Amino acid sequence: MEYKESVNKIFLLVFGDKVRKRLEYIILGLAGLGFLIHLLLIFLKLWDFEILSNNQSVLLNDPITAIYTPFSLILIYEVYLLVFYLPRSFTSCVSKQFEIISLIVIRKIFKDIPLMDLQGDWHLSQHNLELMVDLLGFLILFFLIFLFNKGKKRLPKRTVTDLKLKSFIRSKKVVSLVLLTLLTGASTLSISNWLIDLYKDGYVKNIDNVFFNQFFTLLILTDVIILLISFRYTEEYSKLIRNTGFIISTILIRLSFSADGFLSIILILTGVSFALLILIIYNAIENPKLDSTV
Repeated sequence: MEYKESVNKIFLLVFGDKVRKRLEYIILGLAGLGFLIHLLLIFLKLWDFEILSNNQSVLLNDPITAIYTPFSLILIYEVYLLVFYLPRSFTSCVSKQFEIISLIVIRKIFKDIPLMDLQGDWHLSQHNLELMVDLLGFLILFFLIFLFNKGKKRLPKRTVTDLKLKSFIRSKKVVSLVLLTLLTGASTLSISNWLIDLYKDGYVKNIDNVFFNQFFTLLILTDVIILLISFRYTEEYSKLIRNTGFIISTILIRLSFSADGFLSIILILTGVSFALLILIIYNAIENPKLDSTV
């Protein structure tokens, strides 16, 4: 009994309503402050301020790229919410994961727009083509997420009265707390390495991958652990296949961080499409009397 109460108390202490609201206000405040500081650094570089004059970061070349900073801070809060949703529902967690990857894509677009080549044969520029593909990919991704969330609403609702279900949720709360601890450590390490590279070289290669590469790796491992724990509480074939399919989707998204050019957005869209098809099939099995289209 003490173990059960301790897990619930610690989870409430970290993810309670007041804590989430307070963190939201803090993140929004930091996002606004970060935007202003980023703008200031950009103008200082444009004015040939000595410390920044040799900085080669693409994030200091145009005021539009200042949007990159608040998006990065908002992503931190979205990661926190994903960990919060983890004990609730595997599907809700996957949905939040898709929202995070969509924000990462749009953040990258804001960074790439000022780098467009508008001279001469602009339509033949590799950078311009990749940007156009990313824009189209984001629209498709947004639509796929809409369909996924629509399909998620069709999932059968279960009241948390079954002792096995309560035990499963408690186990997932423990996994969430451990994951949050690991993510805090990984983010601290990523930021430290980012600052070191920035100090040594004046820029960071593949800045879009900072932290989120490790994040999705940890997320895959977490999903596998939850899948293994679920074997203890359910023997439903359709649910096990659904959760396995979602893990494959996460793996495909994780691979996108190691890909270059068009392949990155293709892997993301493939991962989200795969999860959507898995959900459609699962809903058709669980709700055979309803129309199986999402």
